[in-house]
Amino acid sequence: MLATREANDRRAVLFGLATVLTWSTVATAFKLGLRHMDHIQLLLVANLVSVLALGLVMLVQGSWRSLPAAPRRQVLLAVGLGLLNPFAYYLILLKAYDLLPAQVAQPLNYTWALTLAWLSVPLLGQKLRLRDAVAGLVCYSGVVIIATRGDLASFRVDSPLGVGLALVSTVIWALYWIGNRRSGLEPVAGLFLGFAAALPFTLAVTLLFSDLRIAPAGWLAGAYVGCFEMGFTFVLWLTAMKLTSSTARVANLIFLSPFLSLVFIRFVLDEAIAPATPLGLVLIVGGLWWQGRRERVKQAS
Repeated sequence: MLATREANDRRAVLFGLATVLTWSTVATAFKLGLRHMDHIQLLLVANLVSVLALGLVMLVQGSWRSLPAAPRRQVLLAVGLGLLNPFAYYLILLKAYDLLPAQVAQPLNYTWALTLAWLSVPLLGQKLRLRDAVAGLVCYSGVVIIATRGDLASFRVDSPLGVGLALVSTVIWALYWIGNRRSGLEPVAGLFLGFAAALPFTLAVTLLFSDLRIAPAGWLAGAYVGCFEMGFTFVLWLTAMKLTSSTARVANLIFLSPFLSLVFIRFVLDEAIAPATPLGLVLIVGGLWWQGRRERVKQAS
């Protein structure tokens, strides 16, 4: 029994590391895709491929059978959540990436966990702890350092709109996860329904504000995003969380992602990393780690 538990824990860490490594490439994939198409086209391709990927996962798992028996309210909730994620969330986030360097957009978007804690106060009736307030000050001081490239004296931001969109995306992502707490559907099935429901809206926006002329390189980048940001990687993470005997041990791996992401941004995108970026990122990740430390200690004990 102990040997089985240890084997599952090792597999969980491997799945978790694979997830973190994959998510670390996404900021780079966004920017590569945006070299060949606009943010709306990138969303369309990624949305389409993610629906196919999640459908394949459901076919392999046999989870299609859960959909006919799903309560109508739960199906409608999944459809509504799909308008938040992927439709609104990625429409805004990808525009932010279009306006900002990857090294700026990625850390700003990472503050969604803090936004989630704050929105849980009015929406879920949770209490705002002193720890949350202090973590917020630490995280957003990191945001300011990154957004201004460390030039705090002049407080000059290259793209105020891009920074604003990146921060707005954290609100949408937090709202999505708060709404997702009410979902009783099997996770992959719920995600599939939401992404499938978003696809007609994504197509409509593409036809209205962009077009369907997409270069082959754009299709490749969009397919990568659809598979590894929106599709298969989610299943890897769920598998890791199911196998582990310590949720905290696997969850802590996610803090590696933004630092690994800088490596890909530097050497694949050839984007020079400003000295302020790692400093701001340390503040953001450190604040988030400290904010959730008590819960992770409880889970590990």
